[in-house]
Amino acid sequence: MTLDTQPLTPTMFSQTYYLIRSRVDGQYLVAKPNADSGQTEPGYLLMFREHFDALSYLNTHGANVADRFAVESINGNQLKGLLQRWGFTGVGIVQDPLVPTVEFLSQS
Repeated sequence: MTLDTQPLTPTMFSQTYYLIRSRVDGQYLVAKPNADSGQTEPGYLLMFREHFDALSYLNTHGANVADRFAVESINGNQLKGLLQRWGFTGVGIVQDPLVPTVEFLSQS
């Protein structure tokens, strides 16, 4: 599978996003689109534009474990530091939480 990513844009750093984080171990929900190829990349941090989109994603795709996760907000200006601290490849902005449709953006 070939992953077509775009670079992070400066306008992203002025917005608020919502992340899903484990209450058990503190890990963020990530996408690993190349997992089948055996690559061990850290993955793409999944982000949502609205709090209710993150909740919809949890309730649709993880209803039986939703109580083990929390939704937290992050300002765009904190995003770069978070990506560097956790070593993520980039972000995956969930466009539609029900399907899900994800736009992948990588760090430059």
